[in-house]
Amino acid sequence: MRRRDFLRRSLAAAIAAPAVLPSGVLAAPGRPGPNDRVLVGLIGAGHRARGVFKDTPAALKLVSIGDCDLRQIASFSEWVLKERPDVAQGKPTAHQDYRRMLEAEKLDGVFVETTTHSRTLICIHAMQAGLDVYAEKPLTLTIEEGQHLVRAERRYQRVFQVGTQQRSIPINNFASDLVKGGAIGRVHTVLCMNFLGPERRAPGAGQPAPEGLDWDQWCHQGELVPYAPDLHPGLDKWGRWRDYDGGGLGYGVTGWGTHAFDQVQRALGTDDTTPVEVWPEGRGLECEVSMRYANGTVLKGNLPRDNDKAPGLGGIFIGEKGRIEINRNRVVSDPPEIAKGSPEPDDPSTTASVTRRHIEDWLECMRTRKLPRASALVGHHSTVICHLINICRELGRKLRWDPVKEEFQGDEEANRLRSRPRRKGYELPGVAS
Repeated sequence: MRRRDFLRRSLAAAIAAPAVLPSGVLAAPGRPGPNDRVLVGLIGAGHRARGVFKDTPAALKLVSIGDCDLRQIASFSEWVLKERPDVAQGKPTAHQDYRRMLEAEKLDGVFVETTTHSRTLICIHAMQAGLDVYAEKPLTLTIEEGQHLVRAERRYQRVFQVGTQQRSIPINNFASDLVKGGAIGRVHTVLCMNFLGPERRAPGAGQPAPEGLDWDQWCHQGELVPYAPDLHPGLDKWGRWRDYDGGGLGYGVTGWGTHAFDQVQRALGTDDTTPVEVWPEGRGLECEVSMRYANGTVLKGNLPRDNDKAPGLGGIFIGEKGRIEINRNRVVSDPPEIAKGSPEPDDPSTTASVTRRHIEDWLECMRTRKLPRASALVGHHSTVICHLINICRELGRKLRWDPVKEEFQGDEEANRLRSRPRRKGYELPGVAS
């Protein structure tokens, strides 16, 4: 099925189209050559998009911008032409409906920098249109969404990179390999921060949506609530609410927590699985939560948030022979000789920034068709940990989790929380495994 034929269908269409080669492929079937320009689009032109494109390699050329808010498109277009004219393919075209972008533009890939609650469906549509995807974290709003993304990644054979960029930091990977390789013996405990969950929001009377904003499209799968300035624009607004994220602010479960738990998964060598038990260490939606992996390693979310020295973007790994603390661009071991030979931390002022390396990995994999460092499967498993914490707190009891079937054992109430009702027109399309 051609891309134009696909995009004429509705958001809810269930499509089983074969993988479509990206339009910019020039050097060989299936991948761009090393000297080819890689043409990309941006979907979601808010604050995070600027952080990403500030560090985007010049080999990527921005062709088009899609956002339900035309004001954000105009603002980002002005910014990128001023700050990164080397990556702009002239003035990028503008599309208030991202589906028109996927239909009309000749692209190799897209950056999906949207709100969390709209991200999954957009990513699946992009893969169905034959595009490779760089998706922001947290990857999903629900466990079910992650399952759909993993199936789509496999079905359409797309290069999918999740923006958990610590997997592209040399010192973090060095320390992770120490833990994974047994430098501290068997790891019996991992300590992470006690991250905050999302809040529930009671919509008020609202007011008319600003001119240029398609509010129905912004609400996406969620209830069509009245427009309110405390929701849009800005992660610091919508990111705090359960309907749109899982605790997306700095100290939140799906904020820094996504990076921390992804770091844990990388170091433990558990990218292909998740914990098997989760339980609250107290009561309430801010209580500490612990988990256990099948091999007995216990992950404890008990480090205080008011401790500046705590690894908010990583964890403390405790083994039989010592401990290693891994934070972003920082490693400390006890005894110190365990981490001897670690690479020097990145200088954030250089062009070899955290984000740039991660995008470069995506670009290289677009050319080679190899798996990137943070595939949809890897990102899904790390994000499942975030979802398990939120579900455990919501129910207030110990839960047993089957990481193969991805379901709670003997707990239908918990299993219902793996997904959420989706508004008509924004259903997830069926994707054969």
